[in-house]
Amino acid sequence: MIILAKWLIVALSLLLTAYLLPGIQVASLYIALIVALFLGVVNVVLKPILVILTLPINILTLGLFTFVINGFLFWLLSTFIKGFEVDGLLVAILGAFVVSVLSLLGNAFIGGRD
Repeated sequence: MIILAKWLIVALSLLLTAYLLPGIQVASLYIALIVALFLGVVNVVLKPILVILTLPINILTLGLFTFVINGFLFWLLSTFIKGFEVDGLLVAILGAFVVSVLSLLGNAFIGGRD
């Protein structure tokens, strides 16, 4: 049950991010749920590979390059999912950051162990 609540929190975070940032559009709650699902899958499968491949630049930037990786994965989803649009990489980086912060705050309310 906690997993479904966290999934819904990420989807609502996506909708709120689309409302706050002018460069991100989410067509509906259904699209937000799909994006949240694929965002979780991409973060589990692709993100660790990208972090390892970019480890030297990540160390050089003291971990700040991880924001670029998150933004790239956020933007990558917008190229595959119809109804979810991101205008550019900078908007994607900011959008991924806002979704992360909103999801963190939402997950703090429901508690549970990760």
